[in-house]
Amino acid sequence: MAKIKFKDTVANYERILADLKNKKYRPVYLLMGEEAYYIDQIGNYIAQHVLAEAERSFNQLILYGKDTTVPQLIDTARRFPMIASRQVVIVREAQDLKKIELLEAYVKQPPETTMLVICYKGKAVDKRTLFYKQAAKHGEVLETVLPYDNELVDWITGYLKQKNCAIDPKASAILAEHLGADLSKIANELDKLFTVLPEGNRRITAEHIEKNIGISKDYNTFELNSAISKRDVLAANRIIQHFAHNPNEYPMVVTISTLFMEFSRILKLHFLKRAHGGRVMQGDAATELGIHPFFVRDYEHAAANYSIGKTLQVISLLREYDMRSKGFNNGEASHGELLRELVFKILH
Repeated sequence: MAKIKFKDTVANYERILADLKNKKYRPVYLLMGEEAYYIDQIGNYIAQHVLAEAERSFNQLILYGKDTTVPQLIDTARRFPMIASRQVVIVREAQDLKKIELLEAYVKQPPETTMLVICYKGKAVDKRTLFYKQAAKHGEVLETVLPYDNELVDWITGYLKQKNCAIDPKASAILAEHLGADLSKIANELDKLFTVLPEGNRRITAEHIEKNIGISKDYNTFELNSAISKRDVLAANRIIQHFAHNPNEYPMVVTISTLFMEFSRILKLHFLKRAHGGRVMQGDAATELGIHPFFVRDYEHAAANYSIGKTLQVISLLREYDMRSKGFNNGEASHGELLRELVFKILH
């Protein structure tokens, strides 16, 4: 079975949501996977729109996996609705439901008068089980996966486009880098920004993010990577001084991790250019490096500043200082001192 990609998650989510809006209902919805955002979106839509408000008191029930059992759930789901054509039973945190595979007997012949919604977060249900196979046959299955870093920028742009709003690429990259692949958190922060944008301004900038979310537009790992890639010694030293004075806000392990990713991409670009006679199309480079096309030119400049040999040396340094930051052969140096020393060796 082919591995699910993030774009598959988005496409399936949009299809299921469109069917729900058109009142094309299925008796079973198995919503599962690593990314909770789309699971919550479908679950919340069903809870708010399938039944009329007057019907929900008697015909909508929300259960939690740790507080129920499979026999109790089956008994509840097989009841007939009261003065309504259907009932809705939503199981939140279904990953805590013990022996969930025993639901196979129910999903094999689910009653059309019940909509059973199973919200299974953190991982996917074992696809080899009869429970999964019957759920896929008689209902809808949404499997969610986490987006890659290069997919986050596009997701943020698309999310804002639906709200007739735009965002600068740099602002999007800073937000994605700081919040990671947590779509719920990103959506929440973007929704906050809508309420504070000036009248008539529908474009989010790095200044908006700094002022309203608290992510510095000047002092972050995105700007550090940029300064080091450009071999801008002054800017790099200014940023690491700020990091050194705020170690809790800028953990060294995160800084090294982002630098490692940066130089791994620079190395990959070198080999791509070598394999294609020194020239790579922007779209191909973006795909291979796992970045937004907007940033390809930055990596081109970085590759010009760091030869293959120097890039390999930097990667070796990053591994060494990662170990030292964790206490191996470190002596008494603080994380701030280690970071200054590391950046000095990278730049000189």
